Amino acid sequence: MSTYTPCRCERRPINSLACNLRHWGPADAPLLLMLHGWMDSSPSFQFTVDSLRHSWHVVAPDWRGYGQSQWLHRRYWFADYYADLEALLDHCSPGAPARIVGHSMGGAVASIYGGVRPERVAGLLLVDFLGLPTNEADEAPGRIRQWLDHQRAPPAMRIYASREQLAARLLQFNRRLLPERAIFLATHCSSELPDGRLVVACDPWHKVPSPYLYRVEEVMACWRAMTAPVLLVTADEGYVLQRFGRQPGELQRRMDCFANGSRVHIDDCGHNVQHDRPERLAELIESFFRHPQAE
Repeated sequence: MSTYTPCRCERRPINSLACNLRHWGPADAPLLLMLHGWMDSSPSFQFTVDSLRHSWHVVAPDWRGYGQSQWLHRRYWFADYYADLEALLDHCSPGAPARIVGHSMGGAVASIYGGVRPERVAGLLLVDFLGLPTNEADEAPGRIRQWLDHQRAPPAMRIYASREQLAARLLQFNRRLLPERAIFLATHCSSELPDGRLVVACDPWHKVPSPYLYRVEEVMACWRAMTAPVLLVTADEGYVLQRFGRQPGELQRRMDCFANGSRVHIDDCGHNVQHDRPERLAELIESFFRHPQAE
């Protein structure tokens, strides 16, 4: 069995909601902020933290409505995550720009915020995220209709009889996931119901798509305003290449938004790089952010 780096959790109000912050490492070590993706939570980074060679103070929040942070049990608005990130930086890194690792949705939040508040971000490592595909305007009526319909039929999460059943489901969807890691995720990224059964620790209202279409040009305008270095990590079976692998011009157009951007690719890896190749991800994190002890 693996030995996991111990963590501690801090309960803190963030914009009037109780937020769970997961800490690894000594508080006086260089800060690394890790932001999880959609339908995930902070324990997702455990294997990456275990693979770091240097001493870091890693802080990973559960976004609102995820993990042990407060759930709204109603619709969520994406812009609230920008305010939550700002409050988190005020708490964790008030006097200095922060080193940020953002996976998927976490990268979406951090990359837009980094253009709005460029002075708050020292560097951003984007894990398998380069925006969503462009929507067509005629998709709008259906999107709004779907959003309205969920008011009558609220979403629900799949229920699992045991952590072993949930772990088996994770293994079914990710052939690269090690069984012991599946058990860890099933244990630490789930919530127990009163009858002892489990659900993934995510408010099901996150499954309701926004009524607004994705406006990539507005997102790219924020990316162009970033001054910090950005490293995009792609995976051979990840979302970036699924979305834009056959559109190299579009992929490059988006990458070109970052004034100081570069890209690294990881083979034999899916979207959840932090599960599939945490050792390689940790190596890239430490190379990109250059721990002071290594200089």
